[in-house]
Amino acid sequence: MSARLLKKVLKEQEQQKQQVIEAEEDEEEQLNGDESESPDSGARTSKNPFDLLNEGDDGDEDNADQVNAPEVADETLTGKRETPSLKSTANAVSTSNNKSKKKKKKKSKEGSSRTDKHETPLDVSFDTLSLASSHQSGPSKSKSENAKVREDLVKQSTPSILLVDPKYLNVENELRRIFGSKVVNSFEKSNQSSSSRQVRGGRRGNHHIRKTVLISPSDHWPRWDGSLSMEFLETKDGYHYFRYAHSSSYDQAQRAFEAAQAIHDLNGVASVLLYHPYHLDSLITMADYFKFVGEHQMSADVIAKCLYALECAWHPMFTPLLGNCQLKFSHDSNKPLFKALFTHMKNMDRRGCNRSALEVCKLLLAFDSDDPMGAMFCLDYFALRAGEYAWLERFSEDYRSDTSLWLFPNFSYSLAVCRFYLEREESSHNTCLDTTKASSADLMNQALMLHPSVLKKLVAKVPLKDQAWTNILKNSFFLSDQIGIPTLDHLINIYVERNYLIWRLPDLQKLLRNGALLVIETMEHNRSDAKDWACVRKEAFSSDKNEYGHLLVQDFSDTVQTLPPDNLQNFMVDMREAAQIGGQFANPPAGGHAPAPRDVANRNPLAVLFESLLPWVNYGAAEDGVVDENQVNGQGQDNEDH
Repeated sequence: MSARLLKKVLKEQEQQKQQVIEAEEDEEEQLNGDESESPDSGARTSKNPFDLLNEGDDGDEDNADQVNAPEVADETLTGKRETPSLKSTANAVSTSNNKSKKKKKKKSKEGSSRTDKHETPLDVSFDTLSLASSHQSGPSKSKSENAKVREDLVKQSTPSILLVDPKYLNVENELRRIFGSKVVNSFEKSNQSSSSRQVRGGRRGNHHIRKTVLISPSDHWPRWDGSLSMEFLETKDGYHYFRYAHSSSYDQAQRAFEAAQAIHDLNGVASVLLYHPYHLDSLITMADYFKFVGEHQMSADVIAKCLYALECAWHPMFTPLLGNCQLKFSHDSNKPLFKALFTHMKNMDRRGCNRSALEVCKLLLAFDSDDPMGAMFCLDYFALRAGEYAWLERFSEDYRSDTSLWLFPNFSYSLAVCRFYLEREESSHNTCLDTTKASSADLMNQALMLHPSVLKKLVAKVPLKDQAWTNILKNSFFLSDQIGIPTLDHLINIYVERNYLIWRLPDLQKLLRNGALLVIETMEHNRSDAKDWACVRKEAFSSDKNEYGHLLVQDFSDTVQTLPPDNLQNFMVDMREAAQIGGQFANPPAGGHAPAPRDVANRNPLAVLFESLLPWVNYGAAEDGVVDENQVNGQGQDNEDH
């Protein structure tokens, strides 16, 4: 868009130059006519015509010096403005008439001097396009300002460890690397044939589908309705802040969705999509429904359509792949982007596209440094699965220099695994080991000393059934599976649920076992180390409340509930707030207690009867098998103790 406008401005400036040059030609012809009548005309014609060639070369050298005078950063912009004058100079040399040579040479000199006159409106247009351009012969003050702008741009681009490679965002590219092009092409042909049968008999759309970076849109998707847009807020500390904005038609669809959500009407949500096919909340709700039903491909397609709408609304200045743009989760209009990206990342993980999932995880972390979706606790897993060991180690050193990432359970163990594979690569290439960094064995010992409860949870989750693990867990240091710090216990549950698959590899099991045995040996000789590490834990996670309680353990799990909920109230809610209704079991308490009783007030008795046959449904323990009246009114839990 900016390039098209730039070409238009350059074309207008060139037309103005041509008009000025034509007017000067007429004046010079009149002057030359007067000169031919003067008595000195015979003396001028006796001049050697070959001297004009040398003068033309001098003019070319002068023009070349003018072209090379600007700084290197502005060559691409000034080069376009210099080409007309260079072409006119070349025509002056090739002309056979001596009089026309004089006129062309004069025009080339005068044209080069007039470029300064017309630079002012051109630079104004550059400023409107938010482009940094330097004046070819402007004062030194403007050059210093442009140099400062370039320094700011360099500062914005250098620290970004979250740069995203767009070629890895495409799932099809990674699937081709994994399974081969023939398999992927045959699968795509079968999907195209099935989709063509679905639209057969209907009116085919002839609209153009815009190409996007995040996903590959399908040809049968409806036209983008433009109901979303993105507005620029401010620039602070080298980051550009943006926010999504809704049109009046989108607000109308949002009210219809909220009305359907209030009465738990899934058909009402589907009717909203019938008239507003790119309503984000409706698309996310239908994606969750398809996931519960077991239609994972349909759920992934709906999320892709949601991301397509979000990307079509991007601002021209929005450059998410560079890691210098912020979309704060605190704005309600930005929340669908985070939910859709997080679901898209999990869909990529289920398809085995860990490299693509890593790039999406970078986007989530780059959009909001507060990390509302917990992308930090997925990043290490996808980096290890994708083999990005060097990047993960560099990320732990460069990201957030004010805090230490190794204190988190996931990075504490993942960095040991990362160093283990890097040591193997260095030994296979016969290169010298980096002695400035700790070894994988030292990092594993540090992780076990800092988070000892991880070991017992991993042995149960992986599972590890060797007798050696039973003997290790009998030690008092690894006996407990709870630390007693709510935040840390919750993060350990997330890490075990997310990363347990990595520990099924025999080499990593050996690394973990050797580290545990070394820790036991150290504890026998020096008990004070355990107290020191306990102090580190309490200082790092000092809060008595769970600071990451908004992150559900089930969101980081590979298992998917395939049974749709019988009560639509448990489904037609924001899944991030499911703990207030029927989602208390998402983060099970330490004691393994049963989920909270369900409310049976104002419900169909037959539906309650069939629901009671399900083993995980709990209606509370009422006396004599009769549901207490207070429990029906939602007060049973308060009166059970009386």
